[in-house]
Parts: sequence; C-alpha cells; structure tokens
Amino acid sequence: MFSAYAELEERMRARLGGRECLYVPSCRFGLYLALRHWCRPGGRVLMSPVNDDVIFFVVLAAGLRPVQAPLDPRDGSIDTAAVPESVWRDLSAVLTTNLYGNPDPAPELRGRCDRLGIPLIEDAAHAIGSTVDGRPVGTYGEASVFSLSKHTAAKTGGFLALADPGLREELAAARDALLHPTRTTAELAHLVRPYAESTLRGLRLVGAARAAVRRLGLEEREEIRMPLRAEELKQALTAAPALEPFHSWVRVDMHDYRLRPGSGRLRRTTRRFARLDDVLDAHTAGTVLLLASEYGAPEASPGGAPQPLYRVPLLVEDRDAAVAALARRRITTGYLYDPPLDSYAGEAFTDPSPAPGPAAWFARHALPVDPRRADEALGVLRGAGIRPAKPSLVPGGTR
Repeated sequence: MFSAYAELEERMRARLGGRECLYVPSCRFGLYLALRHWCRPGGRVLMSPVNDDVIFFVVLAAGLRPVQAPLDPRDGSIDTAAVPESVWRDLSAVLTTNLYGNPDPAPELRGRCDRLGIPLIEDAAHAIGSTVDGRPVGTYGEASVFSLSKHTAAKTGGFLALADPGLREELAAARDALLHPTRTTAELAHLVRPYAESTLRGLRLVGAARAAVRRLGLEEREEIRMPLRAEELKQALTAAPALEPFHSWVRVDMHDYRLRPGSGRLRRTTRRFARLDDVLDAHTAGTVLLLASEYGAPEASPGGAPQPLYRVPLLVEDRDAAVAALARRRITTGYLYDPPLDSYAGEAFTDPSPAPGPAAWFARHALPVDPRRADEALGVLRGAGIRPAKPSLVPGGTR
C-alpha cells in the first residue's frame, strides 16, 4: 500500500517542482484536511461563488464561514481588486478555485495573504496542468489540493501538496485517522464501472447508463445544485468541525471520497496518471481552438500561455439552448455551477459577494465544453445558431 502511494506521490512531486505531496482518496477530502490544519473553527474563508456546492459544504464541515468573492465574468476567476478592504481584514484564509483550469490570480492573492498573515489554499482539482507566471498552479499556497478524477478520468484519488515538507507526517496521520477501511464491494464497483458504462453507451443506452451510475450512488443530482436542506444543515453546523454531520452533502457524486483505496484501484490510478502528459496536450490544443472562437475570451487567460483547461467556459447568450443542442449530438455538458453559492445558500450560511453581478452573469452564460471535442462542439453551436455573449457588457465586470 505504501509503495503504491509513494509512486503516485513521487510523480506528482516531480510535476510541482519538488513540493511535498500526500496522496488522498479525493480532492474534497484533501481540502478538508487542509482547512482543518490551517484554519481555526469560526474563521472566514474567501472563496468563489461559482464553484461546486460540495466544496461549500466541505468549508462548512471544517467549521468555517464561507465569504463569497467577486469574480471576473470572462473566466470566473477571483477579482481581487473588487474585494473591499473591510472583507480582507476579517479573513482567516483564501481558497482559490481555478475554475475549469483557468488560474485565479495566485501572485496577487499570495501577496495579499502574506500581508494579512493568513494562508492561501489552492483548489487545483481542474488545474493539474495549468500555470501562472511560469509556475504550476498549486505551488503558491501553503497547501493545494488536486484531483485525479478529472484529467486522468481515474474517478478516484488526489493529492494534498504542502509548501512545508515538515508537515507531512502530521497530515498523513490526520488523513489515516479519517479514512474509512477498504470495502471489497466498493473496489469491485470502481473497477467494473468504466466497462459497464462503455458497454451501455456502445449500445446507445445512455439513459440506462446514467440510471446504473445513480444506483451505484455515483451521480445523485437531479438539478445543477443539490438540495440545500436548510434545517438539517443548521443542525449539522452545531456539530462542526466534523465530517460525519455533513457526510450526506460531502459524499454527493462520490461516496468513496474518504475510502482507503485498495490495490486494484491504486494500480489503475497509477496507470492513468502515467498518461497524463498526453491528455494535457490534447486539452491544450482544444483549449486554444475554443478560446479563439467567437464564444471564447482568450484575453482572460493570465500570463498569455495556453492552458490545458479541463473544460473551456464558452460564453453563450442562451446556455440552456446550447446545452440542448449539444445533447442532441450526444455531447454531455457537465460542471455547471448555477446559481452562485450566495444565491443558492443565502446569508444564513455564507457572506454574499460584495459585487454579485459578474458571478451571476458568468454562471448563467458559461458553457463548459470538453476541449477534446472542440471541433464537434463548435460545429453544433454554430449550426444551431447559438450566439456568443459579451462579458464586456457586464457593469463593473472586468479588472
């Protein structure tokens, strides 16, 4: 078990220029470890309102108060200039999102955190190959978390990367104390799932495939956001910080998020991770094509270098019509985050953004497209007469 962890960790350490890496069963689990280590309960964490709601519940589970940041409507990155000084002064940490792989302004955020004496924690689930000013995303913060469920399609696994290697032993012990034991049934389901899905799709039984995935507890959303269940959430907050009271929210779409991996799962993950560079090359090529289209906003990419985005957020006037047009060609649109978290959760559970307009606009108009299907997706959108949306028309919406 240790040797399998060590191989994965060494591969990731090399990608991050030697930064210490700790294998975790999921990005959300790694983020919980980081927040618990660096933030005292009751602290306030600046984060993006256009983000997976699972991450919102992880922040709450860590006993922290989410504070929603203003965003740049071109790419959904945090707009540091629009955060009031009064908000900065009350923060305990900053959590980046690097949405779809578009980097948040890490150098600016690093400088702010240094002046305030608070940690920067990078959520790099979508950004395993992205860079800012020539440095990999995930090398600016005290801690960063990565997912192997995204670019590698391993459907499991991730890393907690640490600026201070001296913390490895302490955080490894915290990880092991929170992991659930390996379950044979869960390991078999994980190993069989890709073949079952492939067979059902090959038979053009997409509905059956989705139903099978839902029966396995691996996809549970009927809408973009999961039900908030406000009264239950208020009760859970009384027990924070702790994972168990928030388990029904944090586990959504990934019931094995804190499961100790078995040898078969680790072997498959290692094989997929070894092919990551080829995958990133394909994502970069498609990203360049999509951002250069009428639906892209190439000027939004910090540093100017093409990024291997996990999904490219094309900006369209009518996103629902675009989603339907793509679905007719069997192109599934996932990773939508609408409405923003402050609208979804309300002031009972989060501080709203001081400038919510750009985030609401981006959430409504962003169409995340898999860059490996760039040509096909653009053909569908153009053929359906989908019109681009213009972020320059959003009042106060650009840096």
